[in-house]
Amino acid sequence: MAMRKLTMMVIFVSILLDDLLGPTAAAEPCRGYKFSDGKSFVACKDLPVLNSTLHWSYYPSSGTVDIAFRQTATTTSTWAAWAINPTSHGMVGAQALVAFQQSDGTMVAYSSPIQSYATLLRKGELSFPVFNISAASSNINSFFEITIFATIQLPGNSTLVNHLWQQGQLLQGDVLGMHPLTGDHVKSFGSLDFASGKIETSSGGGDFSKKATIKKVHGIINGISWGLLMPIGAMVARYVKVFEVANPAWFYIHVTCQCSAYLIGVAGWGTGVWLGAKSSGIQYKAHKCIGITLFCLATLQVLVGRFLRPKKDHKHRIFWNMFHYAVGYGTIVLSIINVYKGLHILQPGKAWRDAYTFTLASLGCIAAVMEVFTWILVYKKNKLAKVQTVEEENKVETDEEANKAETVEESIPTSSGEV
Repeated sequence: MAMRKLTMMVIFVSILLDDLLGPTAAAEPCRGYKFSDGKSFVACKDLPVLNSTLHWSYYPSSGTVDIAFRQTATTTSTWAAWAINPTSHGMVGAQALVAFQQSDGTMVAYSSPIQSYATLLRKGELSFPVFNISAASSNINSFFEITIFATIQLPGNSTLVNHLWQQGQLLQGDVLGMHPLTGDHVKSFGSLDFASGKIETSSGGGDFSKKATIKKVHGIINGISWGLLMPIGAMVARYVKVFEVANPAWFYIHVTCQCSAYLIGVAGWGTGVWLGAKSSGIQYKAHKCIGITLFCLATLQVLVGRFLRPKKDHKHRIFWNMFHYAVGYGTIVLSIINVYKGLHILQPGKAWRDAYTFTLASLGCIAAVMEVFTWILVYKKNKLAKVQTVEEENKVETDEEANKAETVEESIPTSSGEV
């Protein structure tokens, strides 16, 4: 017993000296926190993101640690989790403790091993022993707070661990929803030494942050290429070519828009393939299938348009036009659908969805106005063409009648004689 008290005192003193002499000399706000049930812990650290704090007491003789993970400024419709990953720095392989308030108002806490990015945080045994899991809640300054308590047998009896923490929304029926994939949610992990109290946080998210960044790039370049350039290129071909002054400039603008959209879209499709290979546990089947279909249709459109386009007066040109229009407009419709599916997956914020919707609505309004104007212009051109045709036909008839009259006149014999 005396040895145990001496060990805890040494740990406390070493952490205190680390706080006073280390790079962050300011006192941890967590030190003044008092648990309502009277529990106390030797050490604590305020974690850098997600309003989270970790309290602990380490017992070298048994290789165990008592922990209390607190998450403040949250809501009753939020779940909280803290985990140790014995095998890597990321999410997959993490051994998590999860807690939330059920719809009946009671708290629930349990362990959950994370085996893939598509985890639903179901109950399960961890790869190391964990005891006395419980959870408590409180309201502090009008904010809901969740605390997870547990006793952990440290993996490999090592005091240095990779830890991560997270929060997400509760869905209807006490179902745990997916946490956001941006901001602080991709920075909430690091390393922790329970003996020295030293904590190192991630410097930008590591591999998970890299994938999150590539997801953003994937979404942006695909939104620009498939979601904007493709419709604009189609509008140019549909509405600009009716102006004689724009011929043949409209064709080159159309080709430039569509080829640019295709090349940028291929880059976006490539990032999607990379993300799929790096995230085998995550399956967005509809988004993936539509993306593959878009790539195939667009590639087919480019090849057929470049190498199999007949001349305007060719008898098969009408069939080529039908194919070109059907594939082109089909690609645009699927592109817009997939952009919205991507926004739903990435969850970049309501402003991004609203901005894209506003842009599409603006293009739609322009297309509607241009469609009416085009039909009016085509109607006038057809009417003028009919008038010109009638005039030409009348002129031909008049010329024919005049020629007949001259022929008849020349055929009448003239009489001659002397008076």
